[in-house]
Amino acid sequence: MACKMDITFENGTKMPALGFGTWRASDEEVEKALNEALEAGYRHIDTAPVYLNEKTIGKVLKEWMDAGKVTRDELFIVTKLPPHGTRASTVEKFLRKSLDDLQLEYVDLYHVHVPFTVPEVDGPFLVEDGLIVLETTTDHIALWKAMEEVYEAGLARNIGLSNFNQRQIQRILDNCQIKPANLQIENHIYLQQPELVKFCKANGITVTAYSPLGSKGIEKLLGREVPDLLDNPVVKEIAEKLGKSPAQVLLRHLLQRGISTIPKSTNPKRLRDNIDLFGFEIEDSDMVRLNQLDQNIRICDFGFFPGITKHPEFPF
Repeated sequence: MACKMDITFENGTKMPALGFGTWRASDEEVEKALNEALEAGYRHIDTAPVYLNEKTIGKVLKEWMDAGKVTRDELFIVTKLPPHGTRASTVEKFLRKSLDDLQLEYVDLYHVHVPFTVPEVDGPFLVEDGLIVLETTTDHIALWKAMEEVYEAGLARNIGLSNFNQRQIQRILDNCQIKPANLQIENHIYLQQPELVKFCKANGITVTAYSPLGSKGIEKLLGREVPDLLDNPVVKEIAEKLGKSPAQVLLRHLLQRGISTIPKSTNPKRLRDNIDLFGFEIEDSDMVRLNQLDQNIRICDFGFFPGITKHPEFPF
């Protein structure tokens, strides 16, 4: 079963609305899971240098293309400019490194991963006195010009943003030649960000939701508990009524809001369940009930970067 719904960018590019996320998946896990995902019909694959698995993803993609099981045109590959590359002078270098690791000539969408910058390193980010070292001269206007240059060079078919707030996006809109095609943000029933989504849609920017199922698996990384979205009584009731899983309800809710999403799973059954979203709809009254669950609870607040809130471009 393949994804049967696309999100269309202003330039006419179509991106499968349901993608496969690869954050916090080891090389061994991602190799097995990506093969399962491609078998299940996923063609939108989301990664990033800081996930430390782009070489393995590239290996799997090349194996599939060399075997004739998929063509490059059928794939939609997304990666990101990392926090230690968020400056104009290093955009092309980091993109070319990702292309080498992914064994691709271009990516379909290249995001600026975060709106802040840390010093360039070849290894773990620098920490002093328990706090991450910051580079506070982040210049979004110059940065975006460099993003436009890799777009014009054909290294990225589309360019976008991730984790930027409305003020930061507006700054780019006011100074760009090529608008961001997509904004990738945390979005789920407890953090629906309706005003930001509305702003993006009004400006022709599509939205992709990460952590759509709540990311219970990152509790140890964060050092705190996070809410269990799958255990929400309203979600469970609607799932039972539809004969679907709570995860399918959460993902379908995003799709019906016009938001693409990139759930991550290394479990073969869940991978297949997560893409099986196109033979049912959540009725309007239940969409309203799900919309009313919004509590403005952010899970991925970058608390795993101690001291990052001191950066002048910290977005939250």
